[in-house]
Amino acid sequence: MRRIVSNLLATLVSLVITAVGLELLTRFIADDGMQFDLEMWKYARDIKQVAGDPLIGHEHAPNRQARLMGVDFRTNSHGLRDREFSFDRVPGKLRIVMLGDSLTVGWGVRLEETFSKRTEQRGADGGIDAEVINLGVGNYNTVQEVQAFLTTGHRYQPDVIVLNYFVNDAELASPVGAPSALMRSCYACVFVAGRIDALMRQFFGRLDWTQYYLSLYGGGAAPGWLDAKAAIGRLAAFSKANGIKLMIASLPELHDVANYRFGRVTDLVRKSAEENGAAFVDVLPAMADQASAKLWVTPPDPHPNGYANELIAKALFEALQKNGAVTP
Repeated sequence: MRRIVSNLLATLVSLVITAVGLELLTRFIADDGMQFDLEMWKYARDIKQVAGDPLIGHEHAPNRQARLMGVDFRTNSHGLRDREFSFDRVPGKLRIVMLGDSLTVGWGVRLEETFSKRTEQRGADGGIDAEVINLGVGNYNTVQEVQAFLTTGHRYQPDVIVLNYFVNDAELASPVGAPSALMRSCYACVFVAGRIDALMRQFFGRLDWTQYYLSLYGGGAAPGWLDAKAAIGRLAAFSKANGIKLMIASLPELHDVANYRFGRVTDLVRKSAEENGAAFVDVLPAMADQASAKLWVTPPDPHPNGYANELIAKALFEALQKNGAVTP
């Protein structure tokens, strides 16, 4: 019996030493500030909070700050990654709000490089007195984006809404709760889980990113897409009732823009915009002639970098002009 206890204690001590060693290696060696899984985890831990509305799930907490993917990420007093804006309008100033997920919030780029701020700057350069407010929140789907706008975002009283749609916006939102103490502090848990997921996708038949994204639509009949369509309908109805111009922008998936695989998703979004009387812009042509890797934040992270954000802003601004939403 004494030998069994001794062996169990030795095993337990070995496991603890291994776990502590792995945690230290992750924190001080692997975590270089540019590991996507770790940075997204820090974003959720340091910037977000559980929302009061379960349909929204999570939201930015006000007045938070973190260093994420090598750039400063700050939220204002309303929880936006933007400068301060009052709900009250500035007389005579055009107001545009951007709805979207991590692409809209500007994952991995400085605030001034986001396509919201670049669109605003394009207006200023063209003599248009306008402000563009970034309501983007990472990991939102279309249902969450619309619900958050109808709950709070509408108080900004915009003249124009741009709903930025990405291929994973038909995901069903998962229930959100406050993380455990372990998951708030364990770097190694997050890092190892990410490596296991990558191995599963590569060697054990888990859907790769292309298959996964396409599976969200099921030819236009999947539950997540039907929910997204219904949310677009609610946003369009609100816009019409309040005299707001609505434009839906299809933001491309950037793994391979030259051989784009999600044209049928773009077609579904375009059709939904048309059915709801909203303007539509496909942003893919603005970057289809680019080398894909030139557009990424990092090689493992195909979020749009500063250069890609400029291309997106150019496409959005030209579409807003074409549709009469912005005029000098």
